[in-house]
Amino acid sequence: MSVEITAALVKELRERTGAGMMDCKKALQESGGDIDAAIEAMRKSGVAKAAKKAGRIAAEGVIVLREADNGAEAIAVEVNCETDFVAKDESFAAFAAEVAGAVLAHAPADVEALGALKLPDGTTVEETRQALVGKLGENISIRRFVRLKSKGGRIGSYLHGTRIGVLVDLTGGEADLGKDLAMHVAASRPVCVAEADVPADLLEKEREIFRAQAAESGKAPEIVEKMVVGRVRKFLQECTLLGQPFVKDPDMSVEKLLKQQGASVNAFVRLEVGEGIEKKADNFADEVMAQARGA
Repeated sequence: MSVEITAALVKELRERTGAGMMDCKKALQESGGDIDAAIEAMRKSGVAKAAKKAGRIAAEGVIVLREADNGAEAIAVEVNCETDFVAKDESFAAFAAEVAGAVLAHAPADVEALGALKLPDGTTVEETRQALVGKLGENISIRRFVRLKSKGGRIGSYLHGTRIGVLVDLTGGEADLGKDLAMHVAASRPVCVAEADVPADLLEKEREIFRAQAAESGKAPEIVEKMVVGRVRKFLQECTLLGQPFVKDPDMSVEKLLKQQGASVNAFVRLEVGEGIEKKADNFADEVMAQARGA
């Protein structure tokens, strides 16, 4: 049974790989419509030079950060809605702020427990959410929250607009280092702090892809292995916070910056609105018709 390869699927693969339309369509046909398998095959064959690591960002909403008065603890919350219009609504923004305050004050175990907490007006978070859905006419959800406690230092934070929020647990360093590092994490999207923290399955998957790419060169096995080692080393630099060039001074790595200031990063959290959520693909013809009716 053949799988229909839709234009939307081809478009997504092109956006994630930068490859041509025909190459994307062929890869999807060969993978039976499995986009992740298509990306891996394209990378191994060299058709795709790179694939974006993050999932397709489709959902709207906001990220809210809150820090404890002592500066040693902070939280990040993602509250979602369906459209950018509602994400900018004052009622929605006020609800997201109240949710963040409740998370910081009461440390709920999960989103369900958060929903049962009471807000200052006496209603629960869940009751307020349901009322807001009725008022704004969109589905509104509290997707996730993260609490970061410092391991003996302080928390640095950075909020990029309302869509990207970063918390960094830092020990030592100058007063503005925490914010600078949080800004770096927002821009450079490291996977983890150091090489030792890179997930083994991710590293092995990348190694297999690099080996397949290098084998295409037709060089001797020992040369291929050296090529793989070099590419793995570069991958580790690119995906780890310590290995990345510092955004404010690309000639210096984050690791060197930390050593200069006698500082260390214990952990970081990066949340981006809609990360990994795929919005339902609309039919292009229906979308055009809807716009025409509206006009």
